Amino acid sequence: MAENKLADISTEFAIQILKLTDGIKGHYALTNQLERSGTSIGANIREAKYAHSRADFIAKLQIALKECYETEYWIEIAQKAGLISEDISKNILHDCGSIRRMLISSINTAKENRNGK
Repeated sequence: MAENKLADISTEFAIQILKLTDGIKGHYALTNQLERSGTSIGANIREAKYAHSRADFIAKLQIALKECYETEYWIEIAQKAGLISEDISKNILHDCGSIRRMLISSINTAKENRNGK
């Protein structure tokens, strides 16, 4: 159940990222990286749903978590460079943080279940 919620939230987040980057002109390298990391979160969560093993499931969620951290970095850079407002930055960072916390919780639960605790 939590994976479905996580998949839905990460899909909406990817759409937010695409809309955000559409408004940033003249900074292809930054927008490309932001789009790649921001949309990769949900893609890896979806891949985890069809993992071959618990280890594969955990690995996919860990990749999604890394992409989440990278996305936060690019958002911070865009805000500090004046490409997006502080309000937009705060909202997107909040959403990204929510996904990050859910991923951490899911990873920890999967690891505990793997270890039989």
